[in-house]
Amino acid sequence: TVEVEAKSLLMELSAKGGVENNGFVQNEAFDDKETDISSQEEMPNTCTFDVDPVAVEETVLKPYAGMPKEVLLKFSSQARYRVTREILFWLIIAASVALVCATIAIIALSPKCLDWWQASPIYQIYPRSFKDSNMDGNGDLKGIQEKLDHITYLNIKTIWITSFFKSPLKDLGYGAEDFYDIDPIFGSMRDFENLIAAIHDKGLKVIMDLIPNHTSDKHQWFQLSRNRTGKYTDYYIWQDCKQAAGSVIPPNNWVSVFGNSSWQYDDVRKQCYFHQFGKEQPDLNFRNLAVQQEIHDIIKFWLTKGIDGFSFSAVKFLLEATHLRDEPRVNKSQNEESITAYSQLYHDYTTTQVGLHDLIRSFRQTMNQFSSEPGRYRFMGSDGNEKEDIEATMMYYGKTFIQEADFPFNFNLINMKNLSGNSIFEAVDLWMKNMPAGKWPNWAVGSPNAARISTRIGKEYVNVMNMLLLTLPGTPVTYYGEEIGMENIASENVSEEHVKSDPVVVTFPEKSPMQWDGKVNAGFTEGNSSWLPVNSDYQSVNVETQMTWSNSTLGLYRALTLLRNNELPINRGWMCYIWNDSNVFVYVRELDGLQRVFLMVLNFGQEAATDLKAIVPNLPSEAVVRLSTHFSNAGKVVNTKVIKTQMGEGLVLEYKTAKPVHTMEAFQGKCFVAEKACYSMALNLLYVNC
Repeated sequence: TVEVEAKSLLMELSAKGGVENNGFVQNEAFDDKETDISSQEEMPNTCTFDVDPVAVEETVLKPYAGMPKEVLLKFSSQARYRVTREILFWLIIAASVALVCATIAIIALSPKCLDWWQASPIYQIYPRSFKDSNMDGNGDLKGIQEKLDHITYLNIKTIWITSFFKSPLKDLGYGAEDFYDIDPIFGSMRDFENLIAAIHDKGLKVIMDLIPNHTSDKHQWFQLSRNRTGKYTDYYIWQDCKQAAGSVIPPNNWVSVFGNSSWQYDDVRKQCYFHQFGKEQPDLNFRNLAVQQEIHDIIKFWLTKGIDGFSFSAVKFLLEATHLRDEPRVNKSQNEESITAYSQLYHDYTTTQVGLHDLIRSFRQTMNQFSSEPGRYRFMGSDGNEKEDIEATMMYYGKTFIQEADFPFNFNLINMKNLSGNSIFEAVDLWMKNMPAGKWPNWAVGSPNAARISTRIGKEYVNVMNMLLLTLPGTPVTYYGEEIGMENIASENVSEEHVKSDPVVVTFPEKSPMQWDGKVNAGFTEGNSSWLPVNSDYQSVNVETQMTWSNSTLGLYRALTLLRNNELPINRGWMCYIWNDSNVFVYVRELDGLQRVFLMVLNFGQEAATDLKAIVPNLPSEAVVRLSTHFSNAGKVVNTKVIKTQMGEGLVLEYKTAKPVHTMEAFQGKCFVAEKACYSMALNLLYVNC
């Protein structure tokens, strides 16, 4: 009976077209085989079922969750699935190609990004006068590390530390006794390594001085050379000297930079050695290949330590003529024996000799070996300072395909003999019109070897000089203390004790200690005294006090660096001269594609009123004061037909225009751009093909 009921149930399911779901059967093949056998044995051959095979097939081919690969593949060949898949595939391919092409186009059209030595001002530190950390009265490397926050507060990313090699400190340390060591007065090599790490941790860069021309007479090389020891015999420039009546007669009339003969007799070697500077600083013989290799090894040593660049100083003195002929006199009628000053001769045989630039290029090539790592380009600056020959200075840039310095340092604004709107224009134009195409300018208004701005041209011009420095195209260089308007120390402030301990205090008053606050010794040292006296104005002219004043020199300096960093026209745009006279110097900074223009009106003379509308007819009738040396003027609107400025006042004006000055025919030849770029307002990016 059970068997009959089972057969009846099977017949009924078959008649309804039912299909058994074997989704949970472990061995489907075995069960199917077993079912077939039992069916053959138990079901009569005469029993047939009317089942539609098409209906069964359609039911099996319906997709369901968990279907095996064999079933899935049957659907993949159907048109509605194949076409969709192919469309998606080609869309992905097209999108990938478009993305790659867009990336290539953006890279190809994008201008070169400004490198770190272009994007930020450089802050120059004389380490002995910056900050004393151990109460001995001398600034040191740990002191610099303590004050790194001041650098970031100024919106500056690059520090330039002047010479700190081990030295007898003659000429303030510029004659090294050991190029591989730190002078103990500044700390230890561990202090230096910690300073480098701290600088880099803050995202800053650091460059250092290197004076390859000479060493100290205490240097081991000189001691070996004067004794004619091995390869060191010719490391310096030695010549026989004549003697007459107990006095030494030098080989020629060459005079040192500091005056008197540049030849010094040595009792040990019984010859004269040559020195372009002090007698304690004998010149190296750069015609000796071993000497050249020594300098290359020194460069590699400090780059390996983590230095980001060098300022090579006194490089024009590296080679001298081998013929040793007398240099021509400036005054032909002057008695030869009366020549003692450097300015009395034309230095045709002791500066900028043939082969000099080959040496500088070799320094650059050594530095390039350390510049291959992305983001670690090593900067090279040079101190050409060819005051009377601008073309000779520009040669330090190198040529189109032969690189030398990234730039020779520009001291035109320091070397001016008088101050006026015209003299400022001449100093700026002299550099810009002679600079090779595609090179990058730089500017400095202070240095360790020049009187401070306040002393050189007057306190009333400090702010306007900083405004000029930070709005010109190129890299500005600020000497420590100029951001707060420090002055030279007056001779009456120098005590006899200071003079006895170090006579250079009278000669270099611009190196007085940095004025940090109004406390004793201006916060420079916690010791009883400092190596140089602090300026008597330190209670009002100091960092701490000026940080609390909204109208301070420090506040304006910070606002200017922020403006320079954030505004593309000032950061890398065109500069066009608009006007200059005895009182004012006026120029614009603008960028292709950007309608926002900055107009600088700087007064270096007396009170003046300037009609710029008459000079630039397309100039808008009004402009907004973005920054002013008179802080209360910021935000005001001025009439461009009559722009009034007082003595020492500077204005950064902002206006909008669709016709920039550099596109006007009247100003062709008066506009310059170093790293040209154009701005797309639609895409909010820079590109090169304007």
